[in-house]
Amino acid sequence: QVQLVESGGGLVQAGESLRLSCTASGVFFSINTMGWYRQAPGKQRELVATISGGGSVNYEDSVKGRFTISRDGAKNTLYLQMNSLKPEDTAVYYCNANARVARPFSISEVMYWGQGTQVTVSS
Repeated sequence: QVQLVESGGGLVQAGESLRLSCTASGVFFSINTMGWYRQAPGKQRELVATISGGGSVNYEDSVKGRFTISRDGAKNTLYLQMNSLKPEDTAVYYCNANARVARPFSISEVMYWGQGTQVTVSS
């Protein structure tokens, strides 16, 4: 069982920056890939960025060069530094984690989601 709590969203003007944080807690053996997804009104949830347990990162094309995903393993915390924000970045941002957790007689990798944090970028 893993709980993910996001923070750091807010209302900013275009060109400004925000840093999102996501802290994982609960009972698990390890957290592997973590990521940020976002969902704008009327759209499906889409990938923003991911970071593997080994540190490999992946970004959606529209955020490359502007957003930076990172993680602090000791704190079980994921970050998303968002610079040069654009109105089209407006969405609810969700933290995602794939964690190895205990199951009866086994250990399984399970996907968890945070509650989301609103990012609104005005023009």
